[in-house]
Amino acid sequence: MGDSAAQGIGASSPNRSYVGVLADHVRLVTGQTVRVVNLSVSGATVALAVRDQLPRFEKLEPDLVTVAIGANDIAQWNPTTFEAGIRTIFAALPPHTLVADLPCFHLPHNEVKVAEANEIIRRVADEHELTVVPLHSTTKRAGFRSILTHVAKDLFHPNDRGYRSWAEAFLPAMSADAARVSAHQGAAVT
Repeated sequence: MGDSAAQGIGASSPNRSYVGVLADHVRLVTGQTVRVVNLSVSGATVALAVRDQLPRFEKLEPDLVTVAIGANDIAQWNPTTFEAGIRTIFAALPPHTLVADLPCFHLPHNEVKVAEANEIIRRVADEHELTVVPLHSTTKRAGFRSILTHVAKDLFHPNDRGYRSWAEAFLPAMSADAARVSAHQGAAVT
């Protein structure tokens, strides 16, 4: 579940997005076939994910789940609406779900909102015993200059290198989850 980043907008091909990199990793670690069901929608906010993605998700029984949603909420930031939507989504997720906090925007006026959003994500994820992926610290560590090396031509979405960095934020927790499902026949990643 997620927005345009989960779709891989800015990557040279879908398999170079963080979802594609993670799917390849799971295939390698488990030696099993992986079917990816990507419910993300470009431009999605948390409220739109509740409305459009969650009903589709609830019909699935995935072995592995990733959620990266909320970056589009920063433009029209409303912490009350954001938290209500995050609570609805997180309540519907299985306990093995990996939820990413928001990436670093590197601009102070946005980072204040991102910090508040990430506090909400961490708090609600903890209540539901979900694993939070440290996307913010991973993208912040790349630094402001990463805009020159990790961002697509649209100057907003990650490029292949940027998505590889996103995948690296997920990999430690994803590896643990992949080991958990390796005994199953095939793994489904959402």
